[in-house]
Amino acid sequence: MVRTDLSDILYDDLKKLGGCANIVDVCKYMWKHHEKELRDSGNLFYTWQYDIRWAATELRKTKKMKDTKDSPRGIWELK
Repeated sequence: MVRTDLSDILYDDLKKLGGCANIVDVCKYMWKHHEKELRDSGNLFYTWQYDIRWAATELRKTKKMKDTKDSPRGIWELK
């Protein structure tokens, strides 16, 4: 797993969470379902919780995720 994979992973995981979840629940879900890949990813293991926020920004840029002004604080929602 590399940083650029996180956008697709985040999108898929948000879909599995019903298209909407708070950031903590997204991170818990990711850890539960992708722990091995994260541990094996080298430096990403140490930065993934920062990088997942980067992935959310990328999803917003591609209009796959609602803008922060269109969702409650701390909630990530797919369009």
